[in-house]
Amino acid sequence: MNKVRDSAAEAVADIPDGASLAVGGFGLSGVPAALIDAVYVQGTAGLQVVSNNCGTDGRGLGVLLAAGRIARVTGSYVGENKEFARQYLSGELEVELTPQGTLAERLRAGGAGIPAFYTPAGVGTQVAQGGLPWRYAPDGTVAVTSPLKETREFGGRPYVLEHGITTDFALVRAWRGDRHGNLCFRRAAANFNPLAAMAGRVTIAEVEELVEPGELPPEDVHLPGIYVQRVVTLSPAQAADKPIEKRTVRS
Repeated sequence: MNKVRDSAAEAVADIPDGASLAVGGFGLSGVPAALIDAVYVQGTAGLQVVSNNCGTDGRGLGVLLAAGRIARVTGSYVGENKEFARQYLSGELEVELTPQGTLAERLRAGGAGIPAFYTPAGVGTQVAQGGLPWRYAPDGTVAVTSPLKETREFGGRPYVLEHGITTDFALVRAWRGDRHGNLCFRRAAANFNPLAAMAGRVTIAEVEELVEPGELPPEDVHLPGIYVQRVVTLSPAQAADKPIEKRTVRS
């Protein structure tokens, strides 16, 4: 039951080239930066990443992206990252864009053992009709496009079929966690972290504070330890490192 690992490097050591990763975070909030950095140092490449966004230039998943370690991204937002746009438009990166709520439910459904579901999001658009460019060729032409998806009516309203997502591994960040893997997320840093954790077959959590089993009140357990296989405790400096994408202050 003791799922604590001595280091982030140890926790990610068996992530192979070509693995699929569900990664928590929204912008730079709640991003498992220490685990991402450990994957970078390890040299793992050809990764297929599922995450709301791909970090920013030089931060979060942007570290792996800049090093050419990511082959495919499934996400809902691609702003704030010039290198992402460059790789996508030059044909170096395959990108599957999906509505944000649909992405969240695909991760949750995968973690709950639900293979597919119907949603009204995307009906009447290329999300359902297909043709979105997933990958460009080096000459700028479209090499791979999204497929046509099944649609069906319920109560006289059209819905599109979306598939649940499961991944080989998941990397998430939590505020507090115990040795059994029970996790508590703080405010907006929860975002996609619980959902990504559910989708991973092997989920690795970095926690700002490690507590003993029983110290987390049941009502504060946002994700039960059954979804978490490994826990890494952050150093005080790592726990305090919480960058802001665009700091805005009064003049």
